[in-house]
Amino acid sequence: MKKPVILTVDDDRQVLGAIERDLRKQYRDRYRILSAASPQEALEATRQLKARGTPVALFLVDQRMPAMTGTELLNEVRKLYPDAKKVLLTAYADTQAAISAINEVGLNHYLMKPWDPPEEKLYPVLDDLLSDWSARARPPYEGVRVAGSRWSPQSYTARDFLARNQIPYQWIDIDTDAPTRELVMSTAGDLSRLPVVLFPDGSYLIAPSNPQLAEKVGLQTQATRPFYDLVIIGGGPAGLASAVYGASEGLRTLLIEQNAPGGQAGTSSLIENYLGFPSGVTGSDLAQRATAQAKRFGTELLVGHSVTEVRREDPYRIVRLSNGMEVSCHALIIATGLAVRELSVQGIEPLLGAGVYYGAAPTEATLYRGQDVCVVGGANSAGQAALFLSRHARMVTMAIRAASLEASMSQYLIDRIKATSNVEVLTQVEVTAVCGQQHLERIDLHRLDTNETASREMAALFIFIGVAPHTKAFGTFLKTDDKGFIFTGADLRQAGHQWPLDRDPLLFETSVPGVFAVGDVRAGANRRIAAAVGEGSAAVFSVHQYLRTV
Repeated sequence: MKKPVILTVDDDRQVLGAIERDLRKQYRDRYRILSAASPQEALEATRQLKARGTPVALFLVDQRMPAMTGTELLNEVRKLYPDAKKVLLTAYADTQAAISAINEVGLNHYLMKPWDPPEEKLYPVLDDLLSDWSARARPPYEGVRVAGSRWSPQSYTARDFLARNQIPYQWIDIDTDAPTRELVMSTAGDLSRLPVVLFPDGSYLIAPSNPQLAEKVGLQTQATRPFYDLVIIGGGPAGLASAVYGASEGLRTLLIEQNAPGGQAGTSSLIENYLGFPSGVTGSDLAQRATAQAKRFGTELLVGHSVTEVRREDPYRIVRLSNGMEVSCHALIIATGLAVRELSVQGIEPLLGAGVYYGAAPTEATLYRGQDVCVVGGANSAGQAALFLSRHARMVTMAIRAASLEASMSQYLIDRIKATSNVEVLTQVEVTAVCGQQHLERIDLHRLDTNETASREMAALFIFIGVAPHTKAFGTFLKTDDKGFIFTGADLRQAGHQWPLDRDPLLFETSVPGVFAVGDVRAGANRRIAAAVGEGSAAVFSVHQYLRTV
C-alpha cells in the first residue's frame, strides 16, 4: 500500500526546510513527506497525486503567500481531497484569517509560527488530526482506474474492453464522485472527452481507442516476427482451439483478435451445455482458460487491431492490420465468427452505450440493480442474458417476434426462464423506437398480432436479434454464400466454384488453397461452442496436410 502523503507549502524556503525537517523526524516511517515552494507547485503536485491514486492525509500550508493565500490554496486542494486534514501556519497578524478559514474551507487547525519546540506545539496537534484521518481512511485502489460517466458510450467501450481482456480496473462515475470529476476537468479540459483512464504510475489516457488501451495495459499489439507457419484471425472458441492445437504441434502460431479472446461466446454469462462443466462455465472463464493454454504452448496473441486485408503471394498468405503492420504465413485460418445484427429503429444511435447495448456485458448488469430492463431476441444467447440480468434487475422483459421461445431456444433455458419470477416473455412483439435524452428512458413495443403499439419505461435495452458473418475484410478474397458465410471443402464444388488444384480441397479449406475457415463464419456450420472448438482443432490436421505440399 502506498504511504499517505503529508504536503507542506511555504514560499519561504528557510521555513519550508524547517517544517519539512520536523515532519520527517516524526512521521517519515508512516507518511511520505512532500513540500512545495509555491501554491502553483502545490496544486500541480496534488493533481499528480490524485492521478496516481495516492492518498493525502494532511495539508500544512502557510497563510501569507504571493499570488494565492493559504486559505485559497486549501479551497482548491479540498476539491481533490475533501477528507484530508487542513492546517494553516500563521503569524500573529493572520489569526483572524485563520479563524475565518474554519468556516470557509473547513480548516481543522491553525498553528502560530514559530512552532518550537515541535514536541509541544506541533506534534500533539498533528498526531490527533492524523489519528482521526487514519481511522476514517479507506485503502486506495492501486490498479487501473476508469473515470467517466455512466452515460458515456466511450466509457462503456473502455470498461468492456478491459473487462473482456481480464484487466482489473476500478470504475469511478464522475457524476457521483466530485473529487475525480475535478481531476478529469483539470486533465481533459472538459467533460466531453471521456473516459480518462488513470494508471498507477501517474500517466493517463484521454478517451483512448482500444489499440491505445491495449498497448498501455501491456497486451501484445505487435508481432515479434514477420513470418509464421500459421496465422489465425479471430479469438473465439474456434480460433483459440486452432491456436492450442497448432502451437502444441510445433507450428509457429500467431492469433489476431480485434477486441478480446472469447468472441461472442466470451460475453456469455453462463454456458451450461458445454462438455465437462456440469455446473456451467462463464464465457469469460472459458476464454481465459483457453487463452492461457494457447499461450502456454507458445501462441502469440495480438489484441486491439482489426484485419483490413488478406492477399495471396504464393507460397505465402499476407495479413494486413489496421495499424498498417503486415505479417505473412504459409497457412491461414479464419475464425472471425459472427457480429450481432444491428437494430434499426428510431432514436437508437444516440443511446448506444447509454442504456442501449448489443450483447449483455457483465460490466453493465450491476448498474441496473433494481430497475426494469428489456432483452430483445429469443435465441440461447438472449435467454442466458435474461437469466443473468434477472439477478440484478427488478424485472427483465424478453421481447421476441416469434409466437414462442421453442423455435430458437434450448429447452433447458426455456424451463429456467419459466421458473424465474422476474423474467417475463412477450411474444409476437417488436421494438419500434427507443427514447431518452442523455440515456434510455423508454421503448415502444408494437404487437404484431393486434397492430397495437405501447410505450414502456426501461432503464436498459440489450439486443440479441441475430448475427451476420464477420467477413468484410475478405469477402472478395474468398467465395461466400449470399449472406457472407465462407464456403469450405466439398461445399466449394457444390456451389459451382472451380477449384484451382489437382487435389480436392482439404477439410475446412476455402476457395484459396492454404486458407481455412472454421466456426460460425463457415457456411453450413453447426453454430454451437463445442462444434466450433471441434472445427478449430480439426482444421490444424488439414493445415499439416497443406504444409506438406508447400
